[in-house]
Amino acid sequence: MQEFMDKKLPGIIARIGETKSEIKILSIGGGAGEIDLQILSKVQAQYPGVCIKNEVVEPSAEQIFKYKELVAKTSDVKNVKFAWHEETSSEYQKRMLDEEESQKWDFIHMIQMLYYVKDIPATLRFFHGLLAANAKILIILVSGTSGWDKLWKKYGSRLPRDDLCQYVTSSDLAQMLDDLGIKYECYDLLSTMDITDCFIDGNENGELLWDFLTETCNFNKTAPPDLKAEIMKDLQEPEFSVKQEGKVLFNNNLSFIVVELHN
Repeated sequence: MQEFMDKKLPGIIARIGETKSEIKILSIGGGAGEIDLQILSKVQAQYPGVCIKNEVVEPSAEQIFKYKELVAKTSDVKNVKFAWHEETSSEYQKRMLDEEESQKWDFIHMIQMLYYVKDIPATLRFFHGLLAANAKILIILVSGTSGWDKLWKKYGSRLPRDDLCQYVTSSDLAQMLDDLGIKYECYDLLSTMDITDCFIDGNENGELLWDFLTETCNFNKTAPPDLKAEIMKDLQEPEFSVKQEGKVLFNNNLSFIVVELHN
């Protein structure tokens, strides 16, 4: 992500603030703000001295608290006005429709959050409708070429779905955008995740990795042994991971999808 922010993002945001006295940025699922502040610094570098309005939609109070702490100790955000909304993107959408607000945004970003949205096409259509002139939406999620795609397609139906998590990758998203007639560009970023600890019995980090990979709390303790054995075998196969210097590196490729407003 850091590499993308440094090399690609400046080109993507090159025109979002043209002739504007204030740049409006909407962060959907901004988490604790680490990536948001990197984005803001790139926008500031592109448009020095221009005021930035940065609104954050984030359902976790704990994450918002961490975000505010991060802003408090960051020195170069003086020309940025922050506002936080403790709500999901669906709640934000409903509130905007209820208030009949027609606030337009110059840059909207949704980073690793579309997995938690019930109706993704409706969400895409809604936020696309909030774009101002020259505005863009940046979406980051796992790639259709990643191990996640293979894992979810093969095992999704056998994993417990006790939370709202959609098994969605960039391939699914591209299809949705095509169906909606929304134009976009897609960049793939190669990435791996060290999952070696998954194969060490009783390893605490390995237990957490299992939970993360399967979106299941206490997977190791609750999963049927045959399911765990099957996934464990697959995770070491070349279509999921590469083995390097005694480590198992899971294919964690990410996709960066940039949506523009086309009249």
